[in-house]
Amino acid sequence: MAELLQAEAELWCHAFGYLKSMALQCAIKLGIPNAIHHCGGTASLPELHAALPVAASKRPCVSRIMTFLAVSGIFRQEIPVDGEAVVGVRYSLTPASRLLVDDDNSVSSSQHPCLSQFMLLCCSPLHFRASQSLADWLRDDEGDAAAAETPFMMANGASLYGLACRDTEFGARFSEGMGSDSRFVAEILARSGCAPVFAGLTSLVDVGGGDGTTARAIARAYPHMRCSVLELPQVVDAVPADVGAVEFIAGDMMEYIPPADAVLLKV
Repeated sequence: MAELLQAEAELWCHAFGYLKSMALQCAIKLGIPNAIHHCGGTASLPELHAALPVAASKRPCVSRIMTFLAVSGIFRQEIPVDGEAVVGVRYSLTPASRLLVDDDNSVSSSQHPCLSQFMLLCCSPLHFRASQSLADWLRDDEGDAAAAETPFMMANGASLYGLACRDTEFGARFSEGMGSDSRFVAEILARSGCAPVFAGLTSLVDVGGGDGTTARAIARAYPHMRCSVLELPQVVDAVPADVGAVEFIAGDMMEYIPPADAVLLKV
């Protein structure tokens, strides 16, 4: 009996697993990490109610969202030991939620990376529509399923990169989201114990390297290396003229990749 109950519990966890990403998306859109940060790193429910753009009639739901995210490790919940009412509960930032703070007034972006835009990109309804199409895409061999190379294409009518090129608004969100992730990993990749990876290299091409954030970080760490970025023409056209020692090459990685000692492809 215990084994059956545990099995059911695991199925429930899988079925409602999407709630974690949806609660995270909600927290970012409401600005909860920023609100806690502005309160000194810890905030009570009344302080959150005052800071967040939540309708007064729906404020009781905030405590449920915060409890859910605390259990998930996004925030830390501190419950008074003297049995005070629920309004006495305080919430603080964890290492994960600190990465969601985008307050540029207190620290520079180089000191404080922010992944909020990248997380919002990952939680886009586009991806969820694609996941809902997975079974149909695998099962069918005609119509939309046959023409689509991936479930994403079947659900959204284009590949992720194709949609970013076709839809200006989504393209801007895509670039900002990928850029925030690149800024986060760039210095780690270039300096934190990665020297053996780049040993002996004199050239590197970052395929789909966006605005060149990662390539510039590598070029700064290894000045002897010639770094270039291969990107779609519209991306290259939007890159500022002063990008340092990084060369930008307009093209399609499916058709051509410039020769180099190493190819960097982030997935």
